[in-house]
Amino acid sequence: MSISFRQLAILAVGLLFVLAAALIFFNSSPLGSGPIATAASQAELIARGKYLATAGNCASCHTAERGEFMAGGLPFDTPFGTLYSTNISPDSETGIGAWSQRGFLNAMRHGVRPTGEHLYPAFPYTAFTKIKDEDVLAIYVYLQSIPPVTQTPFENSLSFPFSVRPLMGFWKAMYFNAGEFEVIASQTDEWNRGAYLVDALAHCSACHSPRNLLGAEKTQLAMSGGEYIDQVNSEARRPWAAPNITATQRGLALWSHKDVKDYLKTARNDFLESYGPMNEVIINSTSHLTQSDVNAMATYLKDLPAIDESAGSAPTALLMGRGRTVYNLHCGTCHLPTGEGDPKMAPKLNAGSLVVQSENPASMINAILFSPKTPGPPLLPKWRHPMEEFRYLLDDNEVAAVTTFIRNSWRNSAGTVTPEQVARQR
Repeated sequence: MSISFRQLAILAVGLLFVLAAALIFFNSSPLGSGPIATAASQAELIARGKYLATAGNCASCHTAERGEFMAGGLPFDTPFGTLYSTNISPDSETGIGAWSQRGFLNAMRHGVRPTGEHLYPAFPYTAFTKIKDEDVLAIYVYLQSIPPVTQTPFENSLSFPFSVRPLMGFWKAMYFNAGEFEVIASQTDEWNRGAYLVDALAHCSACHSPRNLLGAEKTQLAMSGGEYIDQVNSEARRPWAAPNITATQRGLALWSHKDVKDYLKTARNDFLESYGPMNEVIINSTSHLTQSDVNAMATYLKDLPAIDESAGSAPTALLMGRGRTVYNLHCGTCHLPTGEGDPKMAPKLNAGSLVVQSENPASMINAILFSPKTPGPPLLPKWRHPMEEFRYLLDDNEVAAVTTFIRNSWRNSAGTVTPEQVARQR
């Protein structure tokens, strides 16, 4: 088989990238193989590690639906292909049972396996790198204490060249800065604790920040809203929009400190109830944190500087009229003509809902088309009846009109939604 000049050129460039990545790796790879020093007892480490792993929401990503605890296999759809979470149970063959303390630290801090392979940043080591050594050790000891599960990790399905792991060294050189969280001396202990939880353990920016074409978070726009793919029901996966949680007037400036704290602890506040992917974050993670830690997170989040959203295009009077008609027919009974909602029937839709106000309407459209999946046990349902699915009742133009109407009524101001945006979600 003959090889063209173009194919040779591509191969040569690829080899150069691999060599560059290898040099980057060997020049910046973590050193050391000994144990991490600690004065805590085994029982104390396990208890602390369980709490920290809960704060990091490890179970949600490393436990597939109907799968074994921490055995991996959960798919992550990315623009580059599908990645699967790995087995982090202490099975020595298919999990992390054979990993040393130092090997685990290198994975968390540097995104490198004990074998020297780079990890993909779907595993958020870009945030976990900030976790303190003693906390990483506690998580390691906890994970080594849970029941081992033999389950071979699923093969990732990534397109070339993203399937070439050594190239991650090049990516890291451009976008990754390893190192522990640094306390800001001018801030309070509570603020610093909140920053540590939000930015390191809870890795909130992984969902709430936009990303560039190579999948790196845009740090200058951190927490201003992101998009990712997740389930809308048991059969389908669609894009979701994580809202802006900076202090903008369409973000967390709408909520009080108590609103933020209540939402993280109970999945609801005076404005809304959690639904969609955020359910797992609250049920598996933040609802189990101490009141002081949730309070610290709220303190830090409320202090994030505002990054304003795009105003979007203003809707026409005709579109608002069509949207009002659809709303009055299908939505007004539960959410009320004023958008105030009903404590027993439906949440508020007027100013205060970050989902309604979001620059990206994906999550709101998902709720209309597929009905919002609200939190389950151990949290009790707030609403008497679940919302109806409208994907079979309303066409794309009608959904776009009613979404636009809600997003621009009752002190909301979030721009026009197009039928094409609805079709993408459908």
